[in-house]
Amino acid sequence: MTQSYRQHYLVAAALFGLYGVQVCPFLDSLSLGALLIPIMFSFALVGGGRFLFRHFVDKAELKYQVKRQFALDITLFLLTGLALAIYFRLLYQSPLESGLKVVIGMAILGFFIACDQALLRERKIAEQLASSGEHITPDCDPYPLTHKFSHFACICAVAVIGVVFMVISKDLHWLQQVGDKLPLATAQRYILTEVSFVVAVIMVYVLRIIFAYAGNLRMFIAMEQAALASVAKGDLQAEVPVSSNDEFGLMALHTNQTIAALAERSRELSITRDASILGLASLAETRDNETGGHILRTQNYVKALALELRKNKAYAAQLDDETVELLYKSAPLHDIGKVGIPDSILLKPGKLSDEEFEIMKGHPQIGADALEVAERQLGSNSFLRIAKEISLSHHEKWDGSGYPAGLAGNDIPLSGRLMALADVYDALISARVYKPAMSHDDAKAIILKGNGQHFDPGVIDAFLACEAEFVSIAQQFSDKKVEAA
Repeated sequence: MTQSYRQHYLVAAALFGLYGVQVCPFLDSLSLGALLIPIMFSFALVGGGRFLFRHFVDKAELKYQVKRQFALDITLFLLTGLALAIYFRLLYQSPLESGLKVVIGMAILGFFIACDQALLRERKIAEQLASSGEHITPDCDPYPLTHKFSHFACICAVAVIGVVFMVISKDLHWLQQVGDKLPLATAQRYILTEVSFVVAVIMVYVLRIIFAYAGNLRMFIAMEQAALASVAKGDLQAEVPVSSNDEFGLMALHTNQTIAALAERSRELSITRDASILGLASLAETRDNETGGHILRTQNYVKALALELRKNKAYAAQLDDETVELLYKSAPLHDIGKVGIPDSILLKPGKLSDEEFEIMKGHPQIGADALEVAERQLGSNSFLRIAKEISLSHHEKWDGSGYPAGLAGNDIPLSGRLMALADVYDALISARVYKPAMSHDDAKAIILKGNGQHFDPGVIDAFLACEAEFVSIAQQFSDKKVEAA
């Protein structure tokens, strides 16, 4: 920023010297040294004043630094213009008209440089806040952008008209002096060249400000769009950097508040959903020989399998973070259909007869039908779809010998294939009134025997890779610990 300002000084000092000789007959009459020495000295004073008063900007709140930067720069140029006018008046008895032209010239240069430096500071602040994750708190009624546009346009128009008028006035004075000594065509060329030069300089500054302002607007809009795009993908942690004390700052603030409200609403809905799942799963549990620990263990087995399985490229696309979380949340509903099975069958301590087993085999469909009713009433979503898949397909087998539909291989939903292994493993290691608990190694041996028959070989590979985690989950959520909790 300091280098940018120094460049402005060098260019502005040269332009002011050219401006002076083109708009003011008095300045045009001075020698090059008499004109440039006070100009260079004055610009050095501006730079010194900016250094001395930099705390006026740097110590202010971030949201006020842009405004203070503009105020400091334009004030220094105005004071310098006044100082130059007084200097020429005292030393050379310059006319008041000449002093006014000096002040106007410095004011115009100061305005454009102040605008450029303010926009540069605005950009630096935005980049700083974006990288740090911090925010400013914009005023409730900031200076409107529409006023900034209209005031800038008006000042530019007045500057162009005013300077051109002064150039023409000076040239008319010059024509009176040269009279017939200079051909008319040559005089016209001189005048047009001067006017073109002055207009071109002002237009270069105007375009520089326009491009800088457009760049800042692009940056603010890009930040807003990036945050909204993240929210559209489900990322409710996204934020827009609140970095400007204007309508864009307020827009960013309100966007962040909206995202926060959505995140809170989503959290509440998630809690409600989880409570409903646990309530339904617990309802099924009260009518079954299985325990609350079974629900916690199987859902953690499913998650462990899914996280391991997605390391396999053949399954990675199906198991993104959202899907893994939905599998984890939906797993407790795998046996919800058992609420429709008579107690005489569900609670029978011994082996079921063929007729009883046929009735028991209906529980996956009962659960899926209940969840389908919920889908029709509430609308389809990923959670209900996966919950229905798990309920309906967790007793299907890889070789097609399972139930209720006799699906085989990849026709069985991946959610059902994961749940099948988790459910069987937990049934094997858990004690029931009709059987003792097996060790992990014995359960593992039975599961490996079902590789390619009962279970998906890919899921078996994932199980072998994370079997230590299965053992840990079984210990963490053992029936005794769950009952004690």
